[in-house]
Amino acid sequence: MGYYKLDEGKAMAYVKEQGFFPQEAKLQAKEIGDGNLNLVFKIQDAESGKSVIIKQALPYAKIVGESWPLSVGRTKIEADALEVQNRLAAGLVPKLLHRDDELALFIMEDLSYLEVMRQGTIKMKKYPLFAEHISTFLANLLFYTSDLYMDSKDKKELVKRFTNPDLCQLTEELIFTEPYYDAERNVINPALKPYLEKVFWKKSNLFLEACILKYKFLTEAQSLIHGDLHTGSIFVGENETKVFDTEFAFVGPSAFDPGLLIGNIFINYVSWSGKDEKPEKIKDYRQYLLTTVNELYTLFEKKFIDNWDKDARDIRARVPGYKEHYMRNMFVDTIGYACMAMIRRMHGLAHNIDVDGIEDLERRRDVQILVLELAEELLLSRNKFANINEVTGLVKDRLF
Repeated sequence: MGYYKLDEGKAMAYVKEQGFFPQEAKLQAKEIGDGNLNLVFKIQDAESGKSVIIKQALPYAKIVGESWPLSVGRTKIEADALEVQNRLAAGLVPKLLHRDDELALFIMEDLSYLEVMRQGTIKMKKYPLFAEHISTFLANLLFYTSDLYMDSKDKKELVKRFTNPDLCQLTEELIFTEPYYDAERNVINPALKPYLEKVFWKKSNLFLEACILKYKFLTEAQSLIHGDLHTGSIFVGENETKVFDTEFAFVGPSAFDPGLLIGNIFINYVSWSGKDEKPEKIKDYRQYLLTTVNELYTLFEKKFIDNWDKDARDIRARVPGYKEHYMRNMFVDTIGYACMAMIRRMHGLAHNIDVDGIEDLERRRDVQILVLELAEELLLSRNKFANINEVTGLVKDRLF
């Protein structure tokens, strides 16, 4: 039959055909996708309450429309990534229940009883186990899919399997390129435009740093990365953390995932400067965010090194000084990628509700400038920091 686009009716029929529900079941379907690229349906039996999620790739970017074509093969990559993640970080990603590569879809467990982390952080919610959980996810995925552990031939097959040209190109353009000039796809707060024109876009040194990091993104096939890890791609609860939306997965720089995540947390940190909340509450939540960043990176680093000491197979892993060299480069690049995320979310194509939720455009502009200036300072200083505590210390010194 070939590929066809689902709607709510077709989605309900499909899950019945696949045996997830009996034919007589009274199903309810709702398209719940709030992302930029895909259709996401929640299908629920009105009587039993049983539910599943269907995710289907569209042959174009939903955020723009059919004028921006994309390969639907990205869903195969996402399903493949979910299989690897379920093996290496069981319990920290959704369970994959069914896949149909011809229809560019898969079915996974419904996690809607949890909350998307970004929706929680804009309400000052705290998640006590998040750093513990996400550090395990990062350490296991980034170590056990690296050359430190994998056989050389198997690693090259992994690179081949996860070649993801369309979505890598999106990242290359939207994160590392277009925010540094007046690109057509940029979505710019009108109140911010004068600052960009008179100040930010004139800083060629920032574009140079973005070019350096872009080159690393293009050439460093270190580990199987999520590729779009931020507070909008993580479900959280009091005792649970689940990473989802892995369609950007490819074998790339290990520092990219922790960097994007930390950058998004820093955006939330700064955003409170433009919101009407009691100063003592802002100070308390900002301290929580900084503690979270410190803990997640410190734990990630420790767990990665533990995996290295226990399971590294490559002969380089035993050479004195190599581990320190590897970890140092990953730390410095993590801060660099965090800054790339902070910058692109202020005036690139896709923004964060953390800042865009500030309705007054001038107040929003002021926050956007704070984010851009903080990102600039961190980016240009990243080689000077000894550890993550020094990074968060600078953030606290600049804004608390």
